[in-house]
Amino acid sequence: MSTMHDFTRRQMLAAGAAGAALTLGGGGSLAAPAPSLDALARAKGMRFGSCTAWAPPGADRGSFANPDYAALLEADCGILVPENEFKWQALRPDAEHFDTSRFDAMLAYAKAKGMAMRGHTLLWQKPQYYPKWLNDYDFGAQPRARAEAVLTGHIETLCRRFGDSIVSFDVVNEAVDEKTGALRDSSLSRAIGGTAPLIDLAFHTARAAAPRAQLVYNDYMSWEPENEAHRAGVLRLLEGLRKRGVPVDALGVQSHIGIKNEGTVAQVVAQQTGPWREFLDAVTAMGYALVITEMDVNDQALPTDTAIRDARVADYARAYLELMFGYPKLRDVLVWGMCDKYSWLNGFTPRADGTHQRCAPYDAQFRAKPLHAAIAACFRGADRRTV
Repeated sequence: MSTMHDFTRRQMLAAGAAGAALTLGGGGSLAAPAPSLDALARAKGMRFGSCTAWAPPGADRGSFANPDYAALLEADCGILVPENEFKWQALRPDAEHFDTSRFDAMLAYAKAKGMAMRGHTLLWQKPQYYPKWLNDYDFGAQPRARAEAVLTGHIETLCRRFGDSIVSFDVVNEAVDEKTGALRDSSLSRAIGGTAPLIDLAFHTARAAAPRAQLVYNDYMSWEPENEAHRAGVLRLLEGLRKRGVPVDALGVQSHIGIKNEGTVAQVVAQQTGPWREFLDAVTAMGYALVITEMDVNDQALPTDTAIRDARVADYARAYLELMFGYPKLRDVLVWGMCDKYSWLNGFTPRADGTHQRCAPYDAQFRAKPLHAAIAACFRGADRRTV
């Protein structure tokens, strides 16, 4: 398991620097709330962070190489995760080669800024997100042995190269079908002889190759009522992993939550809290830690009015985080992007009115929103974690 890093000088300065400014590439500056979200988290034995992307200098993307976006990361974050650059599609142009150049640059940036790094993901068990060569791979006359070699070779290469620099790996991502709760099938799982053996092998390989890293099973089961089958399937998977002695340290709770325009926030939260707490109680009772790995708040169904949207998003997120922060085994909290402008949700579930989703701590003009204040309030109100 990874341990919490001590305060860096950067974070200590951030914690005490009231009225710090974010200097934007366009020549302007915006007031950054202080202390930083990560400083508030560190005071409670936690960490706050975000995903970031790779992009060439000058590109208008949510990348560490974009000075405007980097200013947000540096203002608030103590841990980063690559949005896409550690996935098979980005790292493996073919079966024989690795290209880690983009992730290398991201890791160098994180180290230079005193930030920790997560690895997402060593195996994304969704065939549509396998590289084409892996979906079409000929596993030959001994398919199990060949599939095991492909999987272990991938994980060993990355863990041995980066295991001392990555504090937490999403070893397996999204192996449970959200509609049925069953484990997903793929070219690798068919060749190995089942998805459960595939998952077990991934975690055993990661533990051997990166013994000091936190190993996480990551999925997007959430607290909305429509996710009941998904939650049940994840619980079955976690129970099986424990029974088989598979070295899994934590459940990654992606936290892509969504607020609809149906009733008050309090009414919605009251409906969802009981089943969600039962799920988390079952997970933590098995000895798993929790990680919020990819949080954002989908506002696709809310009215256009900015004030209404921001208030409901902030209230919904605060209720969710207050519940989550009640679990002492939760330490790391990462959002899936710091700024509305670059959120994946704008393409995945675009709003009918054409506006940006207001799903992230900062808006499209890099201004802190009520969601930022809600996250800060939750860290202030959280109990301090002890080792």
